[in-house]
Amino acid sequence: MLEFEQMRFDYIEQVVQIEEQCFSSPWSASAFMYEITYNNLAHYIVALKEDKIIGYAGMWVILSDAHITNIAVCPSQRGNKYGKNIMLEMMARACFFGASKMTLEVRVSNTHARQLYRRLGFVDHGCRKKYYSDNNEDAIIMWRDHLDPGLAQEWTNIAK
Repeated sequence: MLEFEQMRFDYIEQVVQIEEQCFSSPWSASAFMYEITYNNLAHYIVALKEDKIIGYAGMWVILSDAHITNIAVCPSQRGNKYGKNIMLEMMARACFFGASKMTLEVRVSNTHARQLYRRLGFVDHGCRKKYYSDNNEDAIIMWRDHLDPGLAQEWTNIAK
């Protein structure tokens, strides 16, 4: 079973290790520190299994929109629906913070993630040409309208 906690300073080292395993242009520790310290729009979580971080996600909530900034699951933990569970947690938290829709960008080549997002109700809404600086790959912009406010209530009950 996964547990979710707000990202803290003492989690950043493990988060960066996962980031480096998952992405060719990983975020730095200082980027995560900035997000959780100074960005009032930012909400970052870690997913824990038996007290070990196996994934994380972040988003910005701007008025009624939530924008997923990053999400990752440790490669050794993939295939266990943890990515889906992390996204559901982020969707619930987005509702709690007042968002009614959610967006994200995903690499054109990341078919596994795109399938997951579609199963969660996201649809393609455009393309950002040469979005990824490491190889100039395009990003698909995906949106999910009508986040379910019931998710926020469920999350509120769990968070108590």
